[in-house]
Amino acid sequence: MMDNLSRRGFLRAACAVSLPLAMGGLTPRRVRAAAKKQEKLNFVFILVDDLGWSDIGCYGNRFNETPNIDALAKQGMRFTDAYAACPVCSPTRASILSGQYPARLGLTDFIPGHQRPWEKLAVPRNRQQYMPLKIVTIAEALKKAGYISGAFGKWHLGGREQFPDMQGFDATLVTSGGHFASKSVPDIKLGKDDYLSEVLTEQSEKFMEQNADKPFFLYLSHFAVHIPLQARKELIEKYEKKPKPPTGVNNPIYAAMIEHVDQSVGRVLKKLDELKLAKRTVVLFFSDNGGLRQHYKKIGPIVTTNAPLRDEKGTLYEGGIREPLIVRWPGVVKPQTTCDVPVTSVDFYPTFLDIAETRGSWTHTLDGASIVPLLKQEGKFNREAIYWHYPHYHHSTPAGAIRQDDWKLIEFYDDGRVELYNLKDDIAEKNNLAGKMPKVASRLKRSLAAWRKSVKADMPKPNPDYNLARAHEWGRPKW
Repeated sequence: MMDNLSRRGFLRAACAVSLPLAMGGLTPRRVRAAAKKQEKLNFVFILVDDLGWSDIGCYGNRFNETPNIDALAKQGMRFTDAYAACPVCSPTRASILSGQYPARLGLTDFIPGHQRPWEKLAVPRNRQQYMPLKIVTIAEALKKAGYISGAFGKWHLGGREQFPDMQGFDATLVTSGGHFASKSVPDIKLGKDDYLSEVLTEQSEKFMEQNADKPFFLYLSHFAVHIPLQARKELIEKYEKKPKPPTGVNNPIYAAMIEHVDQSVGRVLKKLDELKLAKRTVVLFFSDNGGLRQHYKKIGPIVTTNAPLRDEKGTLYEGGIREPLIVRWPGVVKPQTTCDVPVTSVDFYPTFLDIAETRGSWTHTLDGASIVPLLKQEGKFNREAIYWHYPHYHHSTPAGAIRQDDWKLIEFYDDGRVELYNLKDDIAEKNNLAGKMPKVASRLKRSLAAWRKSVKADMPKPNPDYNLARAHEWGRPKW
């Protein structure tokens, strides 16, 4: 059987023979250049906000309807153990675009963050309330390889001076506000009936149409399914009438928002088919953190559950960081495959560079590893561990975590306690093995500490204003 390298060489030779006849007698050099340009693969990255691991059909949900996402999973590879680099949005988004851990960036909480002024620990602030412009983003790295990039939707990585057009993206639409009548930069005058996921999908379709003859990187960053709970009335009514399964959480508005995202995925895939780009486009579907069970400050309805995973967004338990990840790469990724090897959001940057057969900046550190060997199901994928650093109060207390093979250790910074889980046997993190396996816990704790030192992670400190009676209260950040 012909190996991949030989096959590519064969295809190039075939193109060299046939192209001159079809292209008016091009010189061999121009033929080779045209063939090489044609070989470049496009990238479509669809990022959903606050979508939980078990919110979609192909991950086991029996109430929410996601036929297009499920179809994408059947056409590609579904990862069971994919992680966000942080349990909240801004740091994970920065990790995707920079290929660096949030702790290295010094951007470990959402922008601008919040704090508990009277808690036991005074938490570190983000070193800057934006992703630094000195970062060589994936868009900037791909630009050197001839790619054009478009970013549409939620940015949440700084103000106007740090928008995507300042970070290598050629076409942009940054949005904010609710899901209806959102504000945008540039201002496209969205009306009260314009639903945001539909607007972003339309912008993405136009971008692909306008750049169908160029290699492109599309970053479609949905605000859905983040609160506020808003969806089109007819779709909400559909789920209000739908029989509910006996277990789980079945919120009609949340389900409708998920279907809006699914419709967007369907439209994007259809447009790739119409433009005859599907066979040379890598599509990646991901979420920025775990699902949010209930509104901020425990106000409002419970909208989802991350079960069988423990807890939710804002925690380092699996429910806060394990994400749905689907990759379709026609001709390379075998359809209907699954992968249980742990991967994380810092891996996407080196993966895109690997697929595009280009190198990034020599001065830009990448913390991730290319997952191409996993996608091709050949070669070795070597990684020592995956790390997290979330030194903030959210739905839990400041903590760090490490996953190595099936072992996961969480270290809580307020009292130094650790929890150890074997995720292969205990995905719900119910059985803390730290007391029974102290050597494993000690080894992982040392590895986590060494990693924090290597990336110069900012740590919380004792709070001189600590007040036990008021520790639960939230306050405005001093910054």
